[in-house]
Formats: sequence, structure tokens, C-alpha cells
Amino acid sequence: MDAKLEAKLESLPTEPGVYLMKDRRGEIIYVGKAINLRNRVRSYFTRTGDTRAFVSLLDQFLGDIETVLVHNEKEALLLENELIKKHKPRFNVLLKDDKQYISLRLDRTQPYPRLEVVRKYEKDGARYFGPYSSASAIRETLRIINRYFHLRTCTDHVLANRKRPCLLHQIGRCPAPCVYPVPEQDYRKSVDEVVLFLEGKAGELVDGLRARMKQSAGELKFEEAARIRDQLLAIERSLERQKVATTDFKDQDVFASHRDGDRLLVYVLYVRQGRLNGGQAFPLGSQEFPDEELLPSFVNLYYDQGNFVPEEVLLPLDIEEREGLEALLTERKGERVRVMVPKRGEKRDLVDMAQKNAEQAVIERRRTKDETEVVLRRLQERLHLRNLPRRVECFDISHFQGASIVASQVAATDGEIDKSRYRRYRIKTLEKQDDFASMHEVISRRLKRGQEEGDLPDLLVIDGGKGQLASALAAAKDLGVEGVDIISLAKSRDLEVHDRDEESNRSPERVFIPHRKDPIVLRQNSAELYLLARLRDEAHRFAITFQQKSMRKGNFHSVLEEIPGVGDTRKKQLLRQFGSLKRVREATIEELGEVLGPTLAERVHAALHGHPEEDSEDPIREASLADAGALVDEKSEEGSPPGSP
Repeated sequence: MDAKLEAKLESLPTEPGVYLMKDRRGEIIYVGKAINLRNRVRSYFTRTGDTRAFVSLLDQFLGDIETVLVHNEKEALLLENELIKKHKPRFNVLLKDDKQYISLRLDRTQPYPRLEVVRKYEKDGARYFGPYSSASAIRETLRIINRYFHLRTCTDHVLANRKRPCLLHQIGRCPAPCVYPVPEQDYRKSVDEVVLFLEGKAGELVDGLRARMKQSAGELKFEEAARIRDQLLAIERSLERQKVATTDFKDQDVFASHRDGDRLLVYVLYVRQGRLNGGQAFPLGSQEFPDEELLPSFVNLYYDQGNFVPEEVLLPLDIEEREGLEALLTERKGERVRVMVPKRGEKRDLVDMAQKNAEQAVIERRRTKDETEVVLRRLQERLHLRNLPRRVECFDISHFQGASIVASQVAATDGEIDKSRYRRYRIKTLEKQDDFASMHEVISRRLKRGQEEGDLPDLLVIDGGKGQLASALAAAKDLGVEGVDIISLAKSRDLEVHDRDEESNRSPERVFIPHRKDPIVLRQNSAELYLLARLRDEAHRFAITFQQKSMRKGNFHSVLEEIPGVGDTRKKQLLRQFGSLKRVREATIEELGEVLGPTLAERVHAALHGHPEEDSEDPIREASLADAGALVDEKSEEGSPPGSP
């Protein structure tokens, strides 16, 4: 350690604050917080017999240490959180907002509340249930609720504008408050029962339903009694599967961690109303600093993303900042939150359970990684690739009747979908359909950008046959790109069948590679073929979605924005009020006037009814705009960066 750094260590303050470790180039590599900055930072240099990587890397990388003083540990936690999100240091816990925490929201202030699937908690007075560990778990919960509790599923806009009942009413799963005068007190009973079901309060819910069943039977309403009987059976089966974890029936999040070298995995176990509600694993790489520092940083970042804050947070080890973390979570929740490190009893059993899940998740990830490595090596050998295809990108071209030509790029890293590398392309050099020329343009733009940024994949997969492959190879040759494998994957097709009694057969998926006339046919149902086909199908979906969105935007622009006085703001107001262009066209001048004012309403009404050439049966033009904001704002696909290259 140089003399300048030693002198800085001697002069560090003893107050609470945040410290920033920088490498010799001045880049921040770690942000930490401490109640006593001098003791915490000096502890890194006084550890004896510690073989952890983070101790040795300090002498190798550390160039400077900066400190920021604060008043207390709560402020230190807040500042650390902000600095981590701002600088993204390589050795800190980095949590990305990947929208994976699925919960249910119920706003009981509405006259006819409905359950919504959400990914963020807000202080809006509504009730939130969850989070749910998987989409399948929340689907099963919604299936039971929709079938037996009969809450509406339509949006507020549809509720206000529907003219006749939907299919759910016809099959007996919704009372249709959008059309019929359903008594609010009757609907409120169903809402209260849903709350009891989601809270896991089996006794109170079952007793109430049994009383209603007996009352209906006594009044000779046997169909109603039978419906409640079926509801009871379904609810009892569902609640039996929920294991009671504690006897105090509190909401708890239980954290545990497990290391595998420099890789850390944090597991969060969810307990709601004393019942296990699932869990979530968070694998974190390059985490070489001590667990007692990383765990509170993780907890702080986790709840800063808008996740539900429970009554109790259980941790596996003591942390220096426990009181500050408790105060911060209490402030976020608006009521007392306890951060505990249990040593015995039910709460300790929960921590041990979370620890076992963390260890098992590490084992599963290691096994999956090994299996993926085998699949990638088989794919390399079978397709005669120069590179092990760790980074794969797949491209597809989409158009609508020769117009609105777009392309998509999807990607996988080590066999897993990597949405951070998704891209969308608008074809710039062509005005009519030419798949080969379109593919040449897209691959040229991708490879040129890769050359400039030093970011080229191991393998390019082209959706198509020999022609598309030749176009991609020509683009690579024109740019002088070498070292990137390029193949194409052709879909299976129907084969001619001469015997009417014989079932239609399909050809296998075919892989075309350079300098080989005949395609390679991978073994059907193999992991290698599944990897390629999944990427190809994802590229097709992504391209179709972008192409449809582009078509809709063009249609809206041509119809609405050509009217003087109607710009982006007016267009959004109309679409959000009426839901679709067809509804806007059907609206009266008075209805339009409620949004636009009388003068502009007359102009819009006259303009829309002065376009006889516009075909109201056009499936693209009349596409449903239930989520109009997503269409007019042209938000990027989930997980993909906005804009196109």
C-alpha cells in the first residue's frame, strides 16, 4: 500500500457515513456504509488469515478511498443506495428492476372492485397480496377466484363503456355490473370473501360459506346451495396446500444467503399471515466483500424497488446497521417494521428453511450451468462451429402485405434468453418487400455496430433458408467481419401426402451452414434443436409485435393527426376515452365534445365521417386499444431497450 493511502486511512473519521473505494484509474469499484468509517475501512487491512478474494484485491486494485459523512446509519443506508444505483460498482450488489415480483391488487374504494396483477406496490390505499413466486402460482389463484367468487375482470374503461354482457357473464362467472344494476352490498360480500381467501383465513371464510349454503338450501334455492358447496370444496383443497409456518400469523420476509466462490445467492422466503407463500432466488456474481456488508445492501435495494414491506424482516446474521434499516423500512411502510436475527424457535426455523433453499438453488444453478455447457458443445460439434455459442443472436424479417417492413434481433447468453440485447430495426433502404435485401441491411447494421463497439456475438441465427443465409454471409464479407459463425434455421413444412387416410407429415427443422449444399437435421426433441427453435420463435414473435405496433401508429397518424387541431395530446385523450378508433368514429358530437370541446368535436366528427375510403372492417385499423397508452406512446417491449438502432 502506498504512503498516500496509508495516511488517508489514519485520518478517516469515526462518524457514520459512506465510503467509496476507487481503483487506480479513479473508477468506483465498491460503495459501503458504516456507523464508524475508520473502524470499518481499516478492518479490510487488518484481517489476518483471511483468504477471501476481496482482501487480496485491495492491494491489487485499490487506488483511493473517499468518504461522505452523514448524521446517522439510516442516512448512510439511503446514501449508499443512491450511490450504488448511480455508479453501479463492480463489487456491489446490483439489483435490476426486471419486473419479476408478481402480486395482486384490490382497490376496495371502488364500487365494484376487481383483482389486478401488478409488479409494484404503491401507497394508494389499495390492498396488495403476494408476492407470488411464479406466474403459474398466481394463475392458479386467479382461476379459483374467477370461478368461485365472481369478481369482474374487465378494466375500469370497459366497465364504464360496455353495452352488453361479456362471455364470463354468460357462463356464470361474473354478475356483469357493467350492464346490470348489481347491488353493491351483494358484490361487497364476494369482495370480503376474496380478501379472506387471499389472507388464508380458512376458518372464518369456510364458516361463512357453510352458513350461506344452509340458508340457500333452507330457502329451496338448491342450485345456489350446490354452487356454494362446490366453492367450499375448491377453497378447502386450495387452503390445505398452504403450510402454516408460524403461529403469530404475521407477514414476514425471510432472507438467507449461500456462497459459491465469489458468487453469492440470496434467497427470500415469503410468509403471509403465517403461511408460506413461496420464495425467490437472486443469484449475484462477483460479490467478493463480506456477507455482513452485502446482505443489508441487498435488503435495502430490494425494498427500494417498490416491493411489499412486511411486518417483520428476518435475517440470518447480525448486521451493524440493523437499527437504521429498521427505521428506514418503518418509514417506507408507514407503520412499525421489525428487523430481527432470530436465534431459536419458529422464526429461526424459517431462517434455516430459507438457508436450505439458498443452498439448493446454488446446486441447481451449478447443475444447470454444467448441462448447458454440454448442450452448447454438442451444438458446436454438430454444426461445425468455430466458436462455442455462448452469445447467440437470432434475426427475423416481418412485413404486412409487402409494407411496413421491420426486423427483430433476440439473443441468448449461455443458453438463457437475454432481453438486454434485444433490438428492433426499421428497414431504411427498401420501400417494398425483399427479404434477402432486408436481411442484408439488418445484418450489416448489426455487424457494423459490433465492430465499432467491440461487441460481436459468437453465433448469428437467421430465420430462413439458403437465400437468407447467403444475404447474411454477404453482409459479413462486405464488412470484413471474420470469426462470427452464421447459420440459418428453416421451419418444418408439410410434405405431400397421397393417401387420404394417411395423416399429414411434416419435414424436420433444417439448419443450413456455409459451404454445405444439404442442410443438417438435428435430432428432433433434442436440447440443441430446442435452443435454436426457441430463439427463432422468439424472434418471430418480437418482429410481429413491432410490425403491428408500427402499422397501428401509422393508421392513427393518418386518420386523427391529419385533422387540424388534433395532435398527440388530443389523440391520446380520444383513444383513452373511447378505447378504439371505431368507437371514436361512432361517437356523437356531444360525446366528442366532452373530450375536445364543441368546436373541435364538430371538426373531428366531420373529418371521420368524410373518409368513406376508410374500411371499418380493416383488422389492423380497428385493433382493440384496451391498452391505448402502450400503443400511442410506443413503449418498447418488456426487457428491450427503447428505440431502434
